[in-house]
Order: sequence, then structure tokens, then C-alpha cells
Amino acid sequence: MPSTYLSLHYHVVFSTKDREPLIHHEILPRLHEYLGGTIEGLGGFPHRVGGVADHVHLLFGLKATATLSDFMRELKKASSVWMQATGGVGDFAWQEGYAAFTISATARAAVAEYISNQAEHHRKRSFREELIVMLEKTAVEYDERYLD
Repeated sequence: MPSTYLSLHYHVVFSTKDREPLIHHEILPRLHEYLGGTIEGLGGFPHRVGGVADHVHLLFGLKATATLSDFMRELKKASSVWMQATGGVGDFAWQEGYAAFTISATARAAVAEYISNQAEHHRKRSFREELIVMLEKTAVEYDERYLD
């Protein structure tokens, strides 16, 4: 076979350090745009970026040569620096980890829609509650000590 064909798409969620609501409404669209541009700059394929004051959701594709952990380390590092310099939050940091879920091509549109409606979702459910639902729905084992 002369080429490799693949569909590696991820829904990734991570929060601000200590779940602090540091992503102010005014900067939110610019941060989402920056994250999308950084995903592209790192060789990924951004599909949707969304979130609220204390966390972000990303839907993106990766090339076969990319490793998710290296990709996420660079994305979070670059966006932390950006938030400190541009977002006006001098001590801004993301949480240490993240939650990542593989997404089939047929589910991408529904996940993108979900990400677009984060403000509405979080009128009814906290980030912690949302994360638990995602972890349980995908049968990911977790330790509740690391959810706060």
C-alpha cells in the first residue's frame, strides 16, 4: 500500500489549575482561537474548541507520527504562556493531566455540537459532574481524589 490512511480523532478535556474560573468571558473566544491555531501549528487538525471559565474541550485529529502525550504537553505549555502574556492572568496554569477520548468519524459532528454548547451544559452540570459522566460512559477507571 503506497500510503497510510487513518482517522485519529480525540475529544480532550482539561481544566485550569485547581478548577479556578480564570478564563474570563472577554478572553474566551481568543483563547479558543489560539488553541485551534496551536493545534494546527503542532501538526494537528483542529475541528472544534470550546469551554467555559474553568476548562476547555478540544476536538482534533492527529497524524500517525504524533503522540498524544507530547502533543498535549506542548499545547498546554504554549497556551499557559499565552494566557499569562495575553490573557492577563500572570499566574495562569492548567491542571496537570487531561481526559482524552478517541472519537469515531461518525461521532465527530455530535461531539463538535456538544463542545459548541458548553455554556448551556454548564448551567446544569459542573465540570466535575460532566467529567464523571464522560469517564463512566467510556468505561475509564478513575480515582475520585484527582477529580477536584
